[in-house]
Amino acid sequence: MNAPPVIDMRGVRKAFPFFTLEAVSLALEPGQIMGLVGPNGAGKSTTIKLLMGLLSPDAGEIRLLGHAMPADQAAAKAGVGYVSDDMRLFQHATLQWHMDFIAAIYPGWDAGYAATLLRRFGLRAAQPVKSLSSGEHAKALLLLALARRPRLLVLDEPTASLDPVARHELLAEVMDVLRDDRRSILFSSHNTVDVERISDRITFIDRGRVVAASDKEDFLDRWRRLQLRLDGPLPALPEIVACDRDGALATVTVDDFSDDLLARLGASVQAVQRMSLEEIFVATVMHSRQAREASGS
Repeated sequence: MNAPPVIDMRGVRKAFPFFTLEAVSLALEPGQIMGLVGPNGAGKSTTIKLLMGLLSPDAGEIRLLGHAMPADQAAAKAGVGYVSDDMRLFQHATLQWHMDFIAAIYPGWDAGYAATLLRRFGLRAAQPVKSLSSGEHAKALLLLALARRPRLLVLDEPTASLDPVARHELLAEVMDVLRDDRRSILFSSHNTVDVERISDRITFIDRGRVVAASDKEDFLDRWRRLQLRLDGPLPALPEIVACDRDGALATVTVDDFSDDLLARLGASVQAVQRMSLEEIFVATVMHSRQAREASGS
């Protein structure tokens, strides 16, 4: 019998005066790492706050580690490690004080693993929080979450305030830790490079709606940018997402690429280029926005 999803959101809606999260559905299976990608203001943090029971949905169903949210959030959160960019530790306390505090609350705290993470992250238990750099503060939050040995790790824009070097260092440490212990992770970010490094499943969200979701490799395999020479109009094919034409020359972005598609285009193909996850994300979002504007929704 298959284990139930660690995250199961179905048709979740949450309305605010100037923003609505509309019919969001997410499913994260045990052992998966999902990247939740969207522009700033797309609804990523709102989705996670609903998932964590910090907000109540207006409609839809949320189950976290098999528990209904927000009704059973106390039971669910026992197995969840949560790290957000806006979380702050007590400035005048030491990292050791924070570790002792978490250990007193969560019986699953692994002191040996915490000591290993201290060494790996280059932190010292006696350090006052006020002396930590932004990168060290992010690592301290991650340590406090990981050393609980949670079944699910939820990371909400954990690298948003870091400079490129600190962000690269933190992600390298996260990837190294993940080799030690297989766990489920939801990683929210607007930075596709970060998500591409760590995730095996990707969900794109924009303006309060999920616009695409698939395995990372599926996204990378399906999308192409084609350089074409056309003698006439470009055929209206469902795979075509965008076209930039200059006379007989055209740059065409396609989803669901295949050799059969090349034959159906009826054009001279000059080049076929793979696309980065960032390029795929931008093309997906722009295509979704154009479709919504055309439908008036």
